[in-house]
Amino acid sequence: MTKRHGYALLAAIVAVIVAISAAIYVGVAADDGARTPVADGRTPHNSAAPASVGTWVGAWSASPAGPEPGTEVNGMAGRSVRNVVHVGVGGTAVRITLSNLFGQQPLSITHASVAVAATANNAAAATDTMRRLTFGGRPSVLVPPGQQVISDAVRLLIPHDSDVLVTTYTPTPSGPVTYHPHARQISYTAEGDRTEDVSGVPYTGQTPYWRYVTALDVLSNESDGTVVVLGDSLTDGVTSTVGENRRWTDVLGDRLRSGSDGPRYSVVNEGISGNRVLTSGLGRPAENPSGLVRFDRDVLGRTNVKAVVVVLGVNDILRTPHETDAARITAGLRGLKRLAHARGLRVVGATLMPFHGHRGYRSDLEKTRQAVNAEIRSGKVFDAYADFDKALRDPYNPRRLLSRYDSGDHLHPSDEGYERMAEVFDLNDLKGTAPAQL
Repeated sequence: MTKRHGYALLAAIVAVIVAISAAIYVGVAADDGARTPVADGRTPHNSAAPASVGTWVGAWSASPAGPEPGTEVNGMAGRSVRNVVHVGVGGTAVRITLSNLFGQQPLSITHASVAVAATANNAAAATDTMRRLTFGGRPSVLVPPGQQVISDAVRLLIPHDSDVLVTTYTPTPSGPVTYHPHARQISYTAEGDRTEDVSGVPYTGQTPYWRYVTALDVLSNESDGTVVVLGDSLTDGVTSTVGENRRWTDVLGDRLRSGSDGPRYSVVNEGISGNRVLTSGLGRPAENPSGLVRFDRDVLGRTNVKAVVVVLGVNDILRTPHETDAARITAGLRGLKRLAHARGLRVVGATLMPFHGHRGYRSDLEKTRQAVNAEIRSGKVFDAYADFDKALRDPYNPRRLLSRYDSGDHLHPSDEGYERMAEVFDLNDLKGTAPAQL
């Protein structure tokens, strides 16, 4: 049975298990990373949340990258936004994060919901999985400009490797929509408040973006913590097949969940196309904020983080103004490591992959890339590193990607190339901690 054909059967099984689990769970477990059930007598914000032993971990994330063009005035007023997100690990409860980072006025969310998708890449919800979300016990929330909110936990059995529907309704104009442009996943919109529509029929609008939602956490018995991957388009997976979850982080998550040679961690993807270590984009707040600028929010702000993977640096070289001083780039990468070590987090980096044949290639930029890689290989930048350069380059022309790993633009990998990145990553490098530095 193929993965796609098995999805419908999985959805049916979910519906049965949810019905059974509803008779078992009766409280809430809310502390990040705590493997303890709720104390007797406490009333949860959301009465549908479970009393279950488990660990809160990140199951999915997407970095807010900027304001969506064309939404400057009305935002998504009068429409329901149904984001389709793919979770790598399952759980018995869920909570979401909504962001108004790039908004210029308060974002009014009067209705929000979460459900397991009936099938992959579908706006319809699986039977008996639709749940209304609340915020501090209320069904509506006002998100100030530049801020985010986290929903209350709600009981919902979410299988690993499944699509989840996160839906919001905004009745009034809210200005620029905070979004992630390169989702590699189709999401949906509907006119009016269709937040709890199960059929998906009203969701006739399609979009390649994720809007407002930036994280989804689950209460899990499948994972002991979260690995955050901070990266650029190579982590964002911009050339991977849409709707197939073929980013290298998806494959890494599958390895961690199914293998016995690594820690029990989930993986969340904090890649932004075009992202750099040192330089942010324009605007206040800056679009495409640099790795150093967004580290606190996109890495340290995630749930129960145990390790950090950094795959950044190539855009500092390729994008204008070109950074040709390798020492500045490696100093920035060390700065990211220091930020992680301040929290006792281990940092795994990666060498920069070749880009000969890309329209931005120059011989002096190639020298910078080689110099950065030499410093990474010396062991003086990260706690450990994955040699993506060596794994994907053409052995007969090391300045280029091997053809089968090349998407065709001579910079971004193919699906096979992304899989290769995950395959050569040593899972044991994620084990352990770094001494906290104050």
